[in-house]
Amino acid sequence: MPFQGNYIFTARMDVAPEKEQLFHEVYDTEHVPLLSKVPGVISIARFKTQELVLAIGGERRTMVVEGEPTFSAMYEVESPDVMSSDAWMEASEKGRWADEVRPYTSNRKHTLRRLIVPGQ
Repeated sequence: MPFQGNYIFTARMDVAPEKEQLFHEVYDTEHVPLLSKVPGVISIARFKTQELVLAIGGERRTMVVEGEPTFSAMYEVESPDVMSSDAWMEASEKGRWADEVRPYTSNRKHTLRRLIVPGQ
């Protein structure tokens, strides 16, 4: 499916092993539904990093990037302003995320990427 927006915001992180079940429960049942309602958020998908075997340069290589966060969430958004909006700020602090999950996350990395559109 083609992208509907021009930006992808990515939040990547690790979570303390003893809080991983809570992390997934809260992310899936509270955090994603709340952020999905923020104006300008088009879609959200979650991912877990895994080992990659890649055919490159005429051989197969196993690619493991040390220090990369284990979990990622990708947010397709209409503009960079979405993540600094009052609606985003309010949604990201609701539920158990702020008090019961965020303190147990580490190695947090946030990036914003703009879609390359030929001719623009």
